[in-house]
Amino acid sequence: MDTAQLRALFSKPYGAPGPSEAQWRELYAEDVHFSDPTQEREGIAAYIAAQESLLKRCDDTYLTPGAIAIEGNSAFVEWEMGLKIKGIEFVYPGTTRLLFNDKGRICDHRDYFDFVGPTFGPVPLLGGFVRWLYGRFVG
Repeated sequence: MDTAQLRALFSKPYGAPGPSEAQWRELYAEDVHFSDPTQEREGIAAYIAAQESLLKRCDDTYLTPGAIAIEGNSAFVEWEMGLKIKGIEFVYPGTTRLLFNDKGRICDHRDYFDFVGPTFGPVPLLGGFVRWLYGRFVG
């Protein structure tokens, strides 16, 4: 897998469809392990179900890649993801670490991003509490 393929995989403008099942299966190993701050999944069918579920829950989504680094059997992709849900846009900056098997397919996909701040920060009352809490632990 090269930088151009990863840039394409991590690109989805608002209004565009997400990757098809065939596209996922072309790039991901059958036994892929996926994890992010909200879930952990095993196998390509579970991974595809998680991606399709996200797209169904949202009115629209975007994904924009930033820096990409590939070394040996691993890659890192910086990205920004936007989710529109019931008229509210949530924006999550993050990074993905990918591991490739001996056939060049993704066998481990781990997303790193702050789920709490961007999700609850815009919500009245909860947002103030989240900012206070972050300030207590970070500031």
